[in-house]
Amino acid sequence: MLRILPLLLLIGAAPTGWRVPDPANLLVIDTSRGRIVIEHSPRVAPKAVERVGLLARRGTYDGLLFHRVIDGFLAQTGNPDNRDGGGTELPNVSPEFWVDEQPGEVTWVRSTGDGREGMIGSLPIVKGTDPFMPAWVAQCTGVVGMGRQADPKTANSEIYILRGSSRALDHDYTAFGRVLLGQAVVTSLAVGEPPAQPDRMIVVRSASDLPIQNRPRLEIMDVRSPEYRRWAAAKRRSRGAKLSVCDLMPPARQL
Repeated sequence: MLRILPLLLLIGAAPTGWRVPDPANLLVIDTSRGRIVIEHSPRVAPKAVERVGLLARRGTYDGLLFHRVIDGFLAQTGNPDNRDGGGTELPNVSPEFWVDEQPGEVTWVRSTGDGREGMIGSLPIVKGTDPFMPAWVAQCTGVVGMGRQADPKTANSEIYILRGSSRALDHDYTAFGRVLLGQAVVTSLAVGEPPAQPDRMIVVRSASDLPIQNRPRLEIMDVRSPEYRRWAAAKRRSRGAKLSVCDLMPPARQL
């Protein structure tokens, strides 16, 4: 039987119930269809975040195509050759499929017969019933990860943004962030493998590298807050037996 975990687990929230993301952890992608803003998580996937940040800072992503876009699944980009496979001259990034959470770090919001579900920041986290098995990021709509080939050790520069919940990717692909703004842009991208007329990333930068006036102004609901607790309870009532951890990803808003 599904249930929301005790409210005492949801403590330590900011007084407003919303938090302002650190600009250093925001990836701003200006595309031919509009702006996408991603909050990445160095805590969950530090190597992936470091690589994507480096490539954005040096301009590698500027102008690259969304070369693989599958309706209801994902949008993939980030290959300098604008095709699936390959990468930069940099060494591949090792997998970061699992989250070795620290005590009190995850806000657990839901229990199931298969384990527990919760959040680290804006990312949905799942942990099974095996106490020796680490947690992992749930691959929900809007989650962003490292593309790769069949070999798990081949992630390099490609990134994907999920256009639909794709839980078959759980603990098999490195997830490093989540779309806070622009999921409608992701959904609007031209579909194809490759698309006949592909969209492109025009400029990709960390928000901290942009002039202050050009930075996105966003807030995201703090998962430790009473506001989030009430919001999650309302989601549970409305979704009923269909509720999943993907439904509990905290909302973001533009200021």
